[in-house]
This record gives sequence, C-alpha cells and structure tokens, in this order.
Amino acid sequence: MAHHWESHQGLLAVFDGSGGSGAAPVWQAPDGTTRTGAWVGARVARLATDCWFREVARGGEPGGPEDLQEYLQWFLSKAPQRRSKISGTMRRQLPTTLAAVHYRVLGGGAHAELRPLWAGDSRAYVLLPATGLHVLTRDHTRESDALELLRTDPPMTNLICADRGFEVDTQFLADFPLPCVLVVATDGFFGYVHTPADFEYVLLRTLQEANTEDEWADLLRREVQSYTADDASLALLALGHEHFASLRDLFADRLRHVTDRHVRTRPHALDRRTAASPGRPPEQEDPGEISAAIRAWQDDTWHAYRASYETYLPPAPEERA
Repeated sequence: MAHHWESHQGLLAVFDGSGGSGAAPVWQAPDGTTRTGAWVGARVARLATDCWFREVARGGEPGGPEDLQEYLQWFLSKAPQRRSKISGTMRRQLPTTLAAVHYRVLGGGAHAELRPLWAGDSRAYVLLPATGLHVLTRDHTRESDALELLRTDPPMTNLICADRGFEVDTQFLADFPLPCVLVVATDGFFGYVHTPADFEYVLLRTLQEANTEDEWADLLRREVQSYTADDASLALLALGHEHFASLRDLFADRLRHVTDRHVRTRPHALDRRTAASPGRPPEQEDPGEISAAIRAWQDDTWHAYRASYETYLPPAPEERA
C-alpha cells in the first residue's frame, strides 16, 4: 500500500508467486535460506510496482498499464534467475500474479477515480454498503464464472514472468461514489470458500466483530488460516469513512442480508461444527446426496448473488474487439 497525499492518490496491490511453475530455487539469502523463483518473482514485482507508482505520483510517468508493464519487465530482467535444462509449457522464470487498484480521490472526497490493474488470478474488489462486494478484475483463465473457478481451478493464461511475454490488464472507473472499501486479495482468501458470497461474508463478519482496524486485520488473518490451503495476502483501504465505528455501522445491514440469503441457507454438511445433518447419524449420510445438496445450494446462491457481484466485471477479451 502506498499513498501520495499531495496528489490525493494511492495504490494497493498484492502479488502471488506461482509455486507450481516457479518452484525451482533461484536465490540464496545471506543466512543460507534458499528462495524459489515464485518467491523472488512476487517480491521483484512488488518493488517494480512501488517504483512505478512513485513516478506516477510525482508526475514523472503516465499511469497506464503499458508503463507498469515496462517497469515489471525491466526489474525482472535484473533479478536473479537460474536457467534449467528442463523446460515445458508450464515452467516460468520468476512467475507471479498482480492485482492492484490505483485510485485518486476527487471532489473534496465525494468521489474517486479507480483503475484496477492485474495479471493472473489475484483479484481487486470494491465493497459498498448497499450492494456489497463487486469484483473489478477478470481472472486470466479460460473459465470466467466465479463459481466454476472455485470448483475447477483452471490454469492461468497470463501472468507476470521474466522469460515470456505478459500483459497488465486494466479498466477505468470514473466518478466512483464514496464511501467505499477497496480490496485486493490473492486466491488464498477467495479460492477456498464455498461460494463467491462467502468471501464477502468473511470480510463483513470479521468487520462487525472488530473494534479497531488492527483487530479487523487480526480476525481476517485468523479466519483465512482456518480454511485456506494456500498462501494468502490481502490489502484493503476504506475511503470516505470518518472513523472505524462508522465504517462498521455502515455495513451492519449488509452483513444481515448476506447472512440471511447466502449463509443460513447452506446445507448442514458444510457446517464445520457438525459432520452430518441433525437427527441423522454420520454413517447414514449418503455422499452422493450430500454432494448434490451442496451443489444445488451453490448454484442457487450464486444465481442470486452473481448480477450484483459482476456489476463492474470487465468484459471478456472477445467482447472488447
């Protein structure tokens, strides 16, 4: 997270090194710790993005994705790499995702310009009191349906790396009303929940349980540790809120709505506190019946949630042509 107060703009971003395609060691720390290409790639991309934003804030660079892409390419070219005789379509040098939001506050704090920037399957969101969580980025995968992505986890078609071409994607949202909460997250946060609505529920429930922003951060950390099977990074920024208590109060009604519509209706088999439906011994639960009930619930809640969630979803590449 970086902010330039004089120009009323800032940037929040996350980076997720791709361990599958960048698992080979490429660098050894002074203490002897070996680091993989994925680890190095994510941190070099973070450094490049931070330097790019500092130039943008000082007015020395345009703020478009092409310029950020050039920064990323240059920094990655200077980073430690280890060439391997083993090659393949999945192998990459210093591979990482990027999800960022470059924002500028205008009109004395009444509205903002938002520019999401991304490569790969990390995501940027905006959280609004009345309508909830809205995704601002489209995963660089062949599948774009958020529920199907939870079920199938397809490979990425574009990500930042040192040895192949990549693109930084973007969209521009002008005159976005405030207040809002900007969120960027890696798939460790949103890729291991039951439905896309569950991620919003995690954000809002932990917000209501917290008394300060530090407590909210700690609760989010504890929550993601309880369910994820991956590294997880998240950054968020509340714009246009006077203090934490007003932020929490503003989202109380939205939490009640998400809980009633998308959480209380879920099958008992998904409840972490019970292994089977009430009144029915676990050994009598039919796995096929449970799977069908879960799938039907996922389809139903996604059908109700999808239109609002995708309000600001960028068009697919074929739709832009």
